[in-house]
Amino acid sequence: MNNNSKVLALKYRPQTFDDLIGQEVVSETIKNSIKANKVPNAYLFTGIRGIGKTTIARIVAKSLNCLNSYKNFCNKNFCENCEAIANSSHIDVLEMDAASKTGVDDVRDLIEFSRYGPTSSKYKIFIIDEVHMLSKQAFNALLKTLEEPPEYLKFIFATTEIKKIPITVVSRCQRFDLSRIKSNELFEFIKKIKEKENGKATDDALKLIVKISEGSVRDALSLLDRALISLENGKELDLNAAQKIFGYFDKSQLIELFDQIFQGNETKVIESYRKIYNQGVEPKIFINDFLEILYYFKNINSLTLESTNFSLNDIEFNRIKEISNKIDDEVLILFWQFTIRTLGELDIVSNQHLSIEMFLMRLIHLNGFVPTKDIKDDELKKNGIKSDKNFSPLNIQNKETVNQIKSVTQEKKIKPQSQIEPKITNEIIIESFNELLQICKIKKEIKLKYQLEKNVNLVKFENGRIEISFNDNLDKDFVKELSAKLLEWTNQRWIISFSKSEGNISIRDKEIVLQKRLIENAKKSDFYKSVLKYFSDAELIDVKSTKKDDE
Repeated sequence: MNNNSKVLALKYRPQTFDDLIGQEVVSETIKNSIKANKVPNAYLFTGIRGIGKTTIARIVAKSLNCLNSYKNFCNKNFCENCEAIANSSHIDVLEMDAASKTGVDDVRDLIEFSRYGPTSSKYKIFIIDEVHMLSKQAFNALLKTLEEPPEYLKFIFATTEIKKIPITVVSRCQRFDLSRIKSNELFEFIKKIKEKENGKATDDALKLIVKISEGSVRDALSLLDRALISLENGKELDLNAAQKIFGYFDKSQLIELFDQIFQGNETKVIESYRKIYNQGVEPKIFINDFLEILYYFKNINSLTLESTNFSLNDIEFNRIKEISNKIDDEVLILFWQFTIRTLGELDIVSNQHLSIEMFLMRLIHLNGFVPTKDIKDDELKKNGIKSDKNFSPLNIQNKETVNQIKSVTQEKKIKPQSQIEPKITNEIIIESFNELLQICKIKKEIKLKYQLEKNVNLVKFENGRIEISFNDNLDKDFVKELSAKLLEWTNQRWIISFSKSEGNISIRDKEIVLQKRLIENAKKSDFYKSVLKYFSDAELIDVKSTKKDDE
């Protein structure tokens, strides 16, 4: 095949240790072991796709069988052995794909073949790619030969799934974990390839290729090949063209989308998303990019422009920094949780596009219920709540939506606060048992509220002291948890004592008694009796009172 007709990933495949990028430590270790004549029975290379596992396996095979010996490995002018190994035609170097030869019979044939020494080189070498695909029986058949092979026999394994290989096999190999290629190294590499191919591409377009490839050299070269082929002769690949080719979009659009979400502008948010969607961006790609930008919003103050790995330019970096200073970290953490959940939902909905739109609207409404850094104490006072150092904004639902135009639906859904409202100053003041329950509700202490309602009978309540009786279902850590929370909320220690008096029945029991009474009274009504005339087997199971609770 003409070298010019090869795809770039094959055309520029490294042939020597010096050609490798990003794996300097691995290269030096292997070269030193060969020079010291301490060659292991088996090498095991593991890492993500496209970072050089099979390539290094072939280079190791060349180094072991090079006719120029270890002191002067072939570099440009290959010897007969190195040339044959590079062309996969050497009689003593057998490459096997474990994905297509997984059975124990294949391994037995391999072992049988290994009994014969090399014909024209120092070592007989078996390169097994995707070795994790071998069956359990095949691995077991290989164990003994792997542990004590003949001196002339060497194994080289490559895998992307190291956890699927039995530990008994891994322990018999010299393992090398290949790392992802750093963005700067990969960028410089594909820039050189572009120049060798006389291609025209801007640095921003190449940086996008680096980002999409996620540290894989093969992916980066394949993307570069695709981009250069898709352009007309003499035309330069710029960022906009690259985004269209690879289905990616300008990150500044996503940053402005975030800003509109924080402002609560529902119309502009949907318009911005549809504009992105019309560029051919798939919903899952959108969500993953959304998560990435969300990460930058949360951690922008601890990052530098260089550490974003070409994901952001200087304008985008500064814009995120500007917007993030107005947003509370807790809002961003909630956004992250909702986004992760939506990513899972995309697999079960038929129209992912509509699901994304609903997701964005949920974020707008969610943002409206969580105070941001701009909210002052007097704004919280309007809702009957004054915050203290322990009062988390995630535990408060405002009656008024902040920094957002509320829809009619939102107005209907927000319920007025309870008649029983705790007095909250710098320390929360709790003056009654009902106020204690209300604080538990505000603070999201659901378990504590449940224990107080169902398993506790109140005997006496006064400032700093609660006297109770309880049933057998009370949690053993109840007193310790309640004491800790009261100290946290009120900044004073409370005495919780047990009484021999039964005290008032629990709130839950009160509700049960009241419900029974309502049902009994309803059964005496003329309406219920008239119902039984027509439906003799009717049974009254629930009654809802229209009267207020205190009546």
